[in-house]
Amino acid sequence: MCSLFGLIDFKECLSTHTKNKILNTLARECQVRGTDATGIAYNFNDRLRIYKRPLPARKMKIHIPNGVNVVMGHTRMTTQGSALKLQNNHPFAGNAQGMPFALAHNGALYNDRFLRNTLKLPNTNIETDSYVAVQLIEQAKALNFNSLRYMAEEVEGSFCFTVLDRKNNLYIVKGDNPFCLVHYPKKGLYLYASTERILGKALLLLNLPGTPDLVELSCGDILRINSHGRQ
Repeated sequence: MCSLFGLIDFKECLSTHTKNKILNTLARECQVRGTDATGIAYNFNDRLRIYKRPLPARKMKIHIPNGVNVVMGHTRMTTQGSALKLQNNHPFAGNAQGMPFALAHNGALYNDRFLRNTLKLPNTNIETDSYVAVQLIEQAKALNFNSLRYMAEEVEGSFCFTVLDRKNNLYIVKGDNPFCLVHYPKKGLYLYASTERILGKALLLLNLPGTPDLVELSCGDILRINSHGRQ
């Protein structure tokens, strides 16, 4: 049991201070689903950056630089692979034919070793079951709806994935694990967390103006939100 969280400020109307406040509040509320590690991914200066530490969110101060408008986050409860080995923590880095991406997963996969053996996926020192999703996307040699569908149909277990690419496209691959996404159309803002309860508590603490719209997602859906907020 882990938690996903993040934001898309597609109208670029929030200050960096406000975005950091939102991210730290979301991350701390997500601790109820995991305190072993915390990580974020974002694009800055035309590079995809991943920052993660084997710490609970309350002990890791998230501080994104000016100009960052899309952030993908994760709090981890370890199921496979020690959190003290940083490579085992989320988000994970991947590259699909020259397109860098970061992937985070909430859930547990049961056939990762089987897939690595039968599909002859590259050897890795990453022990986490989730990393096989990165390898499957890389094997498909693309990051798009087709490769994400291929990945999601190959893995067995429980999941919801978020994937961020270098062009600030955020993909949500909704399996049977929970996910809650809201949209503030006037502010140009999306916020998400793994459960409605977590997101609701964070929004109460943040006291943002306006009432957000709930974006409905069902098991089997793949949603892409681009840097302009288009779904």
